[in-house]
Amino acid sequence: MNKKTVPFNEEQIRSIIAEHPTPFHIYDEKAIVDNVRKLIKAFDWAYDFKEYFAVKATPNPYIMRLLQKEGVGADCSSLAELELCDKVGIKGHDIVFSSNDTPYAEFKRAMELGALVNLDDISMIEFMEERGPLPEWICARYNPGPLLKGGNDIIGTPEEAKYGMTREQVIDAFRILKDKGVKHFGLHTMVVSNELHVNGLINTAKMMFELAVEVQNMLGINIEFLDFGGGIGLPYRPEESFIDYDELSAGIKKHFEEIMEPAGLGKCRISFECGRAITGPYGYLVTTAIHHKHIWKEYIGVDACMANLMRPGMYGSYHHITVMGKENAPKDHVYDVAGSLCENCDKFAIDRSLPEIDDGDILVIHDTGAHGHSMGFNYNGKLRSAELLLHADGSVTQIRRAETLDDLFATLDFSDL
Repeated sequence: MNKKTVPFNEEQIRSIIAEHPTPFHIYDEKAIVDNVRKLIKAFDWAYDFKEYFAVKATPNPYIMRLLQKEGVGADCSSLAELELCDKVGIKGHDIVFSSNDTPYAEFKRAMELGALVNLDDISMIEFMEERGPLPEWICARYNPGPLLKGGNDIIGTPEEAKYGMTREQVIDAFRILKDKGVKHFGLHTMVVSNELHVNGLINTAKMMFELAVEVQNMLGINIEFLDFGGGIGLPYRPEESFIDYDELSAGIKKHFEEIMEPAGLGKCRISFECGRAITGPYGYLVTTAIHHKHIWKEYIGVDACMANLMRPGMYGSYHHITVMGKENAPKDHVYDVAGSLCENCDKFAIDRSLPEIDDGDILVIHDTGAHGHSMGFNYNGKLRSAELLLHADGSVTQIRRAETLDDLFATLDFSDL
């Protein structure tokens, strides 16, 4: 269980809204830092543990710099994310570049920054070599397919996911790369997303340890870097619970000592690339109720829409909602909470029991600190919102301004009309 609370009261949020009109995303700085420190401390037994923040989750330099100060690196999957790293000052092996169907220019930029390049497919070896030298450090992304049962709605079952190589391809890729002079090797996997069962994450680590030893036995290659992906989940529903970092760490440590250390691989870096688990619970989409509608159902219209938070419309995902000032009021009304897009899936909640909502009420949509603002779009000409950082003393910094119509039209040419 996790109690869904917000880090401000109604008076505070209305004061913020007076300067920063809704809708906006706001992130709790202290909670994010406390959370990532807890993760890192849980793995202090590891020789070289590293958390690489999944930039795609919340691609904002303020968030990246906040985490960088805690020793966190960056997991990048695009040129833009690499450039964000460069601007923030994240370089070298503090970056993992994991991308699929990737133009060479993006590989080139990753190598210029000294990133650990993670190959999604064996064909990328020839693709890269035809265009430039191979880096000395290369990682291969493993997809175990039907060997790993399960998966989820976000990433699918492994055999149907587009990511990674088969076991045989990983072995072949490392054999080829070793012959071509690559000196340092790593393994990566990402087989589930938003996982709330600790045993699934522990068994993923065990699978990777076993593959590392197999590579050593077959090819004489010592794996120096193991990345378990960013699958640690977020309990979006109040009845769900957070992953216990200490329990996760203890389970992984047990397999590390049983599998890796006897093979002489005790100094292998182990890492996660969590995004959702780091910032997700500590971001909130703040929106204002602006319209009531009574037809076949009861609707509350808000000034945010699916362009501000895609997950409910895209995945049918649950996001908890708090009505400010009515936290303790009875939830005796059933509403669909909807935005204004010309799409019927533009809903933040369906048949949700909430307190009676009046026009002007402030609704806070929970758990939007990852894959919230970053998945925004401009359909219907909707402008992406501001992002705010809430400090421990209650003050706020705007870390991204809201878009304007001039921003939206900046790539259009009206001169010949």
